Parts: sequence; C-alpha cells; structure tokens
Amino acid sequence: MVEPVDAFFGELQACGRPVSTVRSYGMDLLRWWRFLAGWGLAWNRVTRVDARDFARWMQVAPKPVRVHWRRRASSGAAAPPVRPPVGVPNPVTGRAAPGAMYSARTRVHSEAVLRSFYAFHLEEGTGPIINPFPAGRDRRRPAAAGGSARVSGGGRYRPSVPARLPRRIPDHRFNELFAALRYHRDRALLAFWVSNGARAEELLTSCQRDPLPGDQLLGVIRKGTRAYQQLPSSPDAFVWLRLYQEEAWRAGVPRDPAEKLWWTLRRPFRPLTYHAARAMLNRANALLGANWTLHDLRHTAAYRMARDPKLALTDVQWVLGHAHLTTTQIYVPAGRDEIVEAVRAHHVRQERLARIPAVPAAGYRAQALTDLFGGSW
Repeated sequence: MVEPVDAFFGELQACGRPVSTVRSYGMDLLRWWRFLAGWGLAWNRVTRVDARDFARWMQVAPKPVRVHWRRRASSGAAAPPVRPPVGVPNPVTGRAAPGAMYSARTRVHSEAVLRSFYAFHLEEGTGPIINPFPAGRDRRRPAAAGGSARVSGGGRYRPSVPARLPRRIPDHRFNELFAALRYHRDRALLAFWVSNGARAEELLTSCQRDPLPGDQLLGVIRKGTRAYQQLPSSPDAFVWLRLYQEEAWRAGVPRDPAEKLWWTLRRPFRPLTYHAARAMLNRANALLGANWTLHDLRHTAAYRMARDPKLALTDVQWVLGHAHLTTTQIYVPAGRDEIVEAVRAHHVRQERLARIPAVPAAGYRAQALTDLFGGSW
C-alpha cells in the first residue's frame, strides 16, 4: 500500500470519480513511482528538475511490453508479440499501428494527473512545499474587441497534441466487419453500438429488463454520471438481440430481469466484460486485416447522427451523453473519406478546365495559328 496514493484515491472517490478514472490515474502514478525508484528519489522530496527530467524521459523511453500468458512459451520464457511496423498505416482503416514510444496524449494525461496529485498533497501539507509539476507560464493572447487578454492554461511540461478528426467506419467497411462476425450476440452488440452511440462499457451494463423492443429503447448506465438513460436504437439491433437471447437461454444462460444482458458463449457462463468484447472485435479484424476499435463504432454512430440535417445537434448531444455541445460539434465536419473524395472531384474539375483551349486575341490569322499549334482556329 502506497499511503500518499491511497489518500489521493480517497479524495477522488469522495469527488465522485468513477472507478475507471481512479484506475487510469493509478497507471500514471505507478509509472511515476517506478521512475522515482529507479533514481532513488522520495516522492515528497522531488523538485521541478526531477519533474522536468521525467517529462524528458517519457519522450525517449519505450513503452513496457506485457506479454499475454497465451503467448508465453512452454518453458516460461516470454515470446515477443508480433506487431506491425510503427508508423505504417493499416491498408484497410488507414490508422497507423501504436508506436513503441509514449504518445503525446499519454504524456499530457500523465502530466495532468501528477500535477493534481501534488496539488492535493500541497493543500494537505503532506507533500513538497512547491508543486514539482507547475502550471504553464503566463502566455497572454491578444484580446478580442472589447474583451480582456486570455491566459493559456495547462501545465508547463504539457506537450502539444495535434488535432485529429474522429475516426469512423465507412458504410462498406462496416458491412464487411458485420459479415465477419460469427454469432448473433456479436451482431447484436455491433448493431446497438453503431445505432445508439453508447460507449462500449456502457452497453455492457444493460440488464435483461432494459431492452424495450416495442419502444425501440435500451437502458444503459452512463460512464461519468452513472445515471440510467434509455437510448433509442435501430429495429435491426433488437432483431439480432432476440435471436441471441433465444440461443443463449437454450444454452443455459440465467433468465432473470435483474441478470446481465450480455454473457459469454461458453460455460461457465459469465457476464461479458469489456476486454472480452474487444477480443471479439479483434478476431473479426484479423479476418479483414483491419484494426478497428470499439470506440470507432461510437464515432460512426455520432457521425451519422450529426450529419443528418433533420436531426438537431442538441438531440445528438443528449444521445451521446456529452456535457458540452462543443464536444458534439466535432462530428459535424466531413470525415476524412468525404474530404478526400471532395478534393479528388476538385482536381477532376480543374483538369477539365485546363483542357479547354484559350481563344486567341483578335488580329491573328487562322492559318498561322494552325501551322504553329495544329488543329482548327
């Protein structure tokens, strides 16, 4: 038990942070504690030089690789996992494989967690006298007309994160992914994820009493607020759900309104977890040579709803469970595929315009132009 981290986790729980947030914070603190142990530093004696060195170390240190127990050799030696080359985009999805180094988003999250950890202990009087992860230096931006100058926030060692468009699955690729599934349960899961936009772990919280096929509603528990919300879903999703339920009940899955809705397919039957659902999608990816993720299904649903001119953006915000409308607005612009097609069409139009011959100015003899350039003038 690491007492300062335990006290910080207690503060997070008192603030109503979900278990997933506490676990995510714990991963960053564990990395920091290992860094301190490697250099023989005490957590409450570190300085800003040590924090700066940690930020520099994350830029050059490779990520640790944990080998799955199924991939271990019979002798107990760990066999290195087979990974695609770093930076090479997938031929199906266009997404590059995860790199061997820490990404900018990981470094941003780590800096924010450690800054809040030391800010908590600074208030409690149990940590260093100054926060080793300071806030960013004041960088005043030009003020708007009639307004005051704004000061940029964030930490001093917070890296810049490039903006990126939400990743969605094109319709023809989604059809290929759906056809690669083998079981009714997997088809029902994908149909719900792509129609109601629920997060992967939110859909797995549904119980057998939550589906309402007559109203086309499915109840889930939201990730952040832990509130119960009924989401409208497509009719096809309920068809696949019914086929899965009949098949599961015949196999011996418990049939009770209070029981979980999604179960494993083999005995002993257990409620389906996020990692098992991700493994299901990875098996379909292996058949297609793709690397889609479960969150791509949520992006796909959000993009389809946000691009519908007859659906209000505030309605999409409610379905997705976004706290701010600005988060929902990132799905309004066209996706990468649409932008590429639009630019290609632009080049075709430009090529057609270039083929139209220019009309010569008056005063030139037609015979002279024909001798020089050919054709008829």
